[in-house]
Amino acid sequence: MNKKRILLVTRNLPPLIGGMERLNWHIADELSHDHETILLSHYDAKKLAPKNCEFIGIPLNPLPIFLIFAFFKTLFICLIQKPDILFAGSGLTAPIVVFWAKIFRKKSLVYIHGLDIATNHPIYNAIWIPFIRYADQIIANSTPTLEICKSKKIPNHKITIIHPGVTYPPLDKNLSLIDQLKYDYNLESSKVLISVGRLTKRKALKEFVDLSLAQIIAKVPNTKLVIIGDTPSQSLNKNLQSKEEILHVAKQHNIEDHIVFIGNISDDKLLSSWFYLADLHIFPVKHIPNDPEGFGMVAIEAASHGTPTIAFKTGGIVDAVENKKTGFLIHNDDYESFSKLTIEILQKQSNLTPENCGNFANHFSWKNLSKNLNNECIKN
Repeated sequence: MNKKRILLVTRNLPPLIGGMERLNWHIADELSHDHETILLSHYDAKKLAPKNCEFIGIPLNPLPIFLIFAFFKTLFICLIQKPDILFAGSGLTAPIVVFWAKIFRKKSLVYIHGLDIATNHPIYNAIWIPFIRYADQIIANSTPTLEICKSKKIPNHKITIIHPGVTYPPLDKNLSLIDQLKYDYNLESSKVLISVGRLTKRKALKEFVDLSLAQIIAKVPNTKLVIIGDTPSQSLNKNLQSKEEILHVAKQHNIEDHIVFIGNISDDKLLSSWFYLADLHIFPVKHIPNDPEGFGMVAIEAASHGTPTIAFKTGGIVDAVENKKTGFLIHNDDYESFSKLTIEILQKQSNLTPENCGNFANHFSWKNLSKNLNNECIKN
């Protein structure tokens, strides 16, 4: 393989928490196995950055300062290190990457996640979208994201779908840790629903608790909902929910004792044990046209552990759940069906199997993401 020098510019890296952050970390890591990879991101990301990448840090906040520093640092890197490819980890850094790629006559790549193309913010549409349109190649994270790109007049021939990945096979099941979690959170005799992700209005956990959870508990009284994640402090998306809002709704139904808040988890072994422990991953994402779910990588993570997902049929989730094989896709806002199918799964009345979940997740392994990036983007 012809080795390239690649500059990846992104604000979305751990220790910030979320699917975009994990994806950008793995993109940098996978690229660094075959290419000389320079990673330009915020200072806090240095300790956790992939070891084979050269890391260059800039301030995270405020956002305008991050963008200004990224703009001039990218110029400096282009002058001194002369990368062959400039890669924007999301639409946010696309103008920086595309501008300098055109100036230095290099290739520009932009990874689009959904929200960073669907937003109707006037300034973003006036400045960011034209730069994204002008990139040499756009990587969409799902089929619906590709369709949004086309609706924004991005030429179809520039767009490639490369789904986010997952660690497959997953970490081995740690039975002692799983038993300890059951004991610590009083889950030994419980049916466990799990939700993993940021607490935002799009994730719609408050609505799920209000419109479904009480019905589920009425039929399966030992059901517990374990919520992993928190209200994000660094997210650019301000449409948030809070633990207090969710509990307020739960108290109206007298089911607050059936909800367990874990908070954010950065330990892979711990998160893996929660996926193994759960009977079902619930993903009641609300359909919001200007705030889409780009892909739904957590559904693939659940499947890799043999845990099925039940979700509304919106955004990129349609690519992340194989209906009736790795879970169920429900028509948007049909909470009655959501409740009914959840009850059937908890009562072992469905035909979903861990084997089907694992086979599906295998297609999304990080090694496949690396192969697709090299074949579809780097070689061309």
